[in-house]
Amino acid sequence: MASLAITIKPGTRRQKFVVELNAVRLERLAAGLGFFSDDFLRSLARAESDYRSGRTRRIKSLAQLRMS
Repeated sequence: MASLAITIKPGTRRQKFVVELNAVRLERLAAGLGFFSDDFLRSLARAESDYRSGRTRRIKSLAQLRMS
């Protein structure tokens, strides 16, 4: 992955911070993470159709996904 310069500022609350990037840097980051790959875009379309048809459930933590 190519290097990417970003600005990170401390937030007003503890354990929060603000990350600033311009549109070009955001697109480079998304491409580096694979957000423009065909597999990702197909899975995103499937997730949207599942959400629209009501095939979702509410969880309070990611640990609940391991239990099911």
